Amino acid sequence: MELKPGYKQTDLGMIPADWEVVEIGDLNPFVTSGSRGWAEFYSDMGFPFIRITNLSRESISLDLTDLKLVKLPYRVSEGTRTQLENDDVLISITADIGIIGYVTASVQKPAYINQHIALVRFDSAKANARFASYFLACERSQRLFRASTDQGAKAGMSLGAIRKIRLALPLAPEQRAIAAALSDVDALIGALEKLIAKKRDIRQGAIQRLLSGKQRLPGFGGHWEVKRLGDLAALHRENVTPAGFPDQMFVHFSIPAFDCGKVPVVEPGSAIGSGKFRVPINAVLVSKLNPRIPRVWAPNAIPLNSVASTEFLVLKPRAEVSRRFLCLICSSAAFVERMQLSATGTTGSHQRINPWDALNIEVAVPVELEEQRAIAAVLNDMDAEIAALQKKRDKTRALKQGMMQELLTGRIRLPMPAEEEVAATP
Repeated sequence: MELKPGYKQTDLGMIPADWEVVEIGDLNPFVTSGSRGWAEFYSDMGFPFIRITNLSRESISLDLTDLKLVKLPYRVSEGTRTQLENDDVLISITADIGIIGYVTASVQKPAYINQHIALVRFDSAKANARFASYFLACERSQRLFRASTDQGAKAGMSLGAIRKIRLALPLAPEQRAIAAALSDVDALIGALEKLIAKKRDIRQGAIQRLLSGKQRLPGFGGHWEVKRLGDLAALHRENVTPAGFPDQMFVHFSIPAFDCGKVPVVEPGSAIGSGKFRVPINAVLVSKLNPRIPRVWAPNAIPLNSVASTEFLVLKPRAEVSRRFLCLICSSAAFVERMQLSATGTTGSHQRINPWDALNIEVAVPVELEEQRAIAAVLNDMDAEIAALQKKRDKTRALKQGMMQELLTGRIRLPMPAEEEVAATP
């Protein structure tokens, strides 16, 4: 690669000539990790205890939604050594290595870490901790983490290896500017996440009210009836052997694809094998397996030549039933709970419901088809709004990744305020 004017080649790649490559240890930070034995201190009330589950590869911000609390006896030495401070940098050092967390005032203090996390506390005069967090989270640093991993039965990283991880540091004003720019994007992503969560909560509340008849949409006052699922939809069990049509392409619905959130796979008949149900274009698919996790498929139209594994209920809505409304019923919390109560087998993924037991589950439905369609339309509009917000969040995440790639390598330089330029002059 041709060396650009004003840049230099280093073992971290090409960086601006005024940037310096240093090992973390060269900055003389405080480096430690948590220890074992904290489970005995778990409490319903206490102080935050940070684990790997509180770190995320999506952001350097800590995820405090699933937070353990600890209550330490007076004068426990481990509490002093592993107590967190603002601007601490956290790094996962076992299992999923190299996940970065940055400690801010949003974390209640005192707070502590377990043995799977390393703590790096930089001298603010030598490095900006937020900048270092972003640098350590970028793809180039992640490759260094993977290369420094201790090999063996359990992958891990020593504190000595942490000290040898290298950083490319601009002068302090530029560190602050880069960290601030990336923090602004993270704040936007965080705001979108909160808005998505709020919209999901609103939708969940609307489902509970609208599908129970407790809230009626304007213009509807007809009565509701309690009916069996079998009264609302017919069970379609047309067996087909796709392998008998090796040159024909089939849309294959399978449980693993649902679990991974993927769309159905298009495969030749010869690759799918036997034991499948043909899926009509107006069907709703409901998983029989592990009923506590709702898996329901009902897009605008299921493609022609679709097949599903026998682990699905293939339901054809009757003439007086809205297909979209049937989908909402089958994915509702109340219906899933009844599915689970009727399931047989051991707990977890081995549980499944008998099709005829599923058809006997009772649900309340409005008699008017138009009310069913209106309810489905309202909730579909909510789904569309959430999907649009998710798309915007994902685009912002992609923008952030591009910014990190450009800013943390110095390929793009941020303009410095005049006072910062003066401060940066040697």
